[in-house]
Parts: sequence; C-alpha cells; structure tokens
Amino acid sequence: MSVRLGLMALLAEGDSYGARLRSDFEERTGGTWPLNVGQVYTTLERLVRDGLVEQAGEPDAEGRIAYRLTPAGRAELAGWWTTPVDRTSTPRDELTIKLALAVTAPGVDVERVVQAQRTSTLRQLRDLTRLKRDALDRAEGTAEGTHDTGNGLAWLLVLENLVFAAEAEVRWLDHVESVLARHARERRTREDHDTPDDGTAADPEHDHAGAAPAHREGTHA
Repeated sequence: MSVRLGLMALLAEGDSYGARLRSDFEERTGGTWPLNVGQVYTTLERLVRDGLVEQAGEPDAEGRIAYRLTPAGRAELAGWWTTPVDRTSTPRDELTIKLALAVTAPGVDVERVVQAQRTSTLRQLRDLTRLKRDALDRAEGTAEGTHDTGNGLAWLLVLENLVFAAEAEVRWLDHVESVLARHARERRTREDHDTPDDGTAADPEHDHAGAAPAHREGTHA
C-alpha cells in the first residue's frame, strides 16, 4: 500500500499530526504495515513539497504541527479511490522468484523448499484464522471485556485479505509440487527409453551376424 496515499486518506477525515497519523494508520490496518515516525514525517514533507498537504496553523503547546489536505490533495485522493490498483507495479514476490531460480539451480532440493514453505504458510494461515475469529467476536461484541472501537471492520477486511492470500499460496505450492513430480516422471521415462535393459547399445550389424548361421543351417537341411 502507498503510505503517501494512506496518510492522505487519514487527513481527509480531519487535521492531524505525525504521531497521531502513525497510530491511526496502524490501528486501521492492525499493524500489518508498521510505520515509524520518521517515515511518516518524511512522507508529510514530500506531500507539502508537492502541494498536496499543508500545515494547519502554528505548532501547539507541545510543539506538534498539524497537517491538512489541500484542494489538490483532495482531488488526487478522490482519483485514487476510483482508480483500480495497478498490479503491474506491485512489489516482486520473493517466493515466486525463489522457486523460479531454485528449479534451475544445481544442487537445490526444490521439493524440500516447497514443503518448508507450505509448512510455514499453513502455520501462518492457522494464526490468521484465529485472529479473524477474535476480530469477529469483537465486532459482534461477544468477546469478554472487549468492544468494537469502530475500526473492527477495517481490521477484519485486512485479515480476510491475508487469509485468502495464504490459502492461494498453499494451492499454488500444491500445483508447483505436482508439476515437479510430473516433470520428474517424464524425465525418468525418457531415460528408460534411451537406455537398454542390459546397459548395452543396440548393434544392428551384430544382430544380423548372429542370425546368419541359423539361416545357413536351415539351407543344408
């Protein structure tokens, strides 16, 4: 997710300062994309430079500076809400690159790589499912001593996205394993076809020479 646009979305709800924006961002996303204060203020400085955000008055008694969206910032944010996410510009997936290299790298046990990743992803999926169950309980007010803070739906949607992604990854890893097994079978079949059972190459001339005496014996009879 673009931190830049995420902060702009929060500022659209009202003026705020860096530390508050950081905590609001992490609360909405359940800490899935943790930010540090330095990253927030660096992003705010760039937004101010680009004319999308401006300071909202003088610093308060504690020296904190509040920020707000400019009209240009609101226009860009409005465009973001209605524009589909461009998947071609998303970060490269490390697992995909790892397996693509593993299948061509000598000495790498690709099946072991796949199995280790599946075990890890299934563990993550169990943890996410538990968190989703807890989030549903909070949203419904059934968890003891808990209540929905108003951001429960946002956190639930984030969790469900992560659950779906983990499930898809497990299915893809199953597919990778089946493809590897099929290629291994095909390779063994080719090797068996190319190699005679006795380990010697076929010699047509030798076979013809061996058949000649039997033909001559039949002639004398």
